[in-house]
Amino acid sequence: MLALLATVGLAALLPASGTAADVAGGASTGAVALLFFLYGARLSTREAVAGLKSWRLHLTVLACTFLVFPLLGLATRGLVPFVLTPELYSGLLFLCLVPSTIQSSIAFTSMARGNVPAAICAGSFSSIAGIVVTPLLAALLLGGGGGGFSPDSLLRIVAQLLLPFVAGQLLRRWVGGFLARHRALLGRVDRGSILLVVYTAFSQGMVAGIWNQVTPGRLGALFAVEVVLLAAMLTITWYGARRLGFDRADRVAIQFAGSKKSLAAGLPMASVLFGAEASLAVMPLMLFHMLQLLVCAVIAKRRALDPLPDEPLRGQPQPAEPELTGPRAARTTGA
Repeated sequence: MLALLATVGLAALLPASGTAADVAGGASTGAVALLFFLYGARLSTREAVAGLKSWRLHLTVLACTFLVFPLLGLATRGLVPFVLTPELYSGLLFLCLVPSTIQSSIAFTSMARGNVPAAICAGSFSSIAGIVVTPLLAALLLGGGGGGFSPDSLLRIVAQLLLPFVAGQLLRRWVGGFLARHRALLGRVDRGSILLVVYTAFSQGMVAGIWNQVTPGRLGALFAVEVVLLAAMLTITWYGARRLGFDRADRVAIQFAGSKKSLAAGLPMASVLFGAEASLAVMPLMLFHMLQLLVCAVIAKRRALDPLPDEPLRGQPQPAEPELTGPRAARTTGA
């Protein structure tokens, strides 16, 4: 997060323009393609197929991600223009269309002693579905004017995201071992690609003068709206999963996988869909990303203290063993 904020500051002070902007744009496009190639190459097809056994859980997470979230996003339309500007509303609605996270969902589910394999598969399925579902929902809900979506942007989505992902899956047999041995290096490649996308998008916004349209008051209002949005999704996923009959471990996975949005997947998509307005469009996603990490970390720590089935409450005194007397005591002690 510090690196993201520093990158935004760099783009504000030294935005890429002219030839430098062309070079940064080309590098950003290549970085996005590489990012999704690595996603495809690292996803084990065998693990994904095995995860289909929990199909009810995965459908629940997908419904939260691509149905409940967009409905809540559409409900915020009434806040325009009094609370949100039309541009910020488009970014907020785009946030609601982005797939779920993988890494943080797994980490928080593990911390809360939930169903980690289900969180892995749910996050992976959401990311795969998002490559197709997010652009289609953007075409339906944002339209040509709201989000800059067009048939040409759909083709760019396919070329920059879907095809590299499929290529990674096809080449996994040969490159999977190499990727597994160099996880740390690939993690830096992931983060570097995301930072490059952020720098390019915010540079375009600075050159176009987009940030002159946003006041601190508007950003504060956006943050307040996102607090309510996250609280609503955390409540819906937790209590809704209970009403659907899921046990505690599955409810933990559903809450963390169904209430969060992926910055890593959303930023490249926004750069394709929104073009020069991507910097303003991704601001809601960046704010929500920071908020969800902070809030979910607190919730995961609290969930870790929940008693599991047949497990006493932590910190509670354990019942003393009954004292044995008479013949039974003699048999137990061997006297």
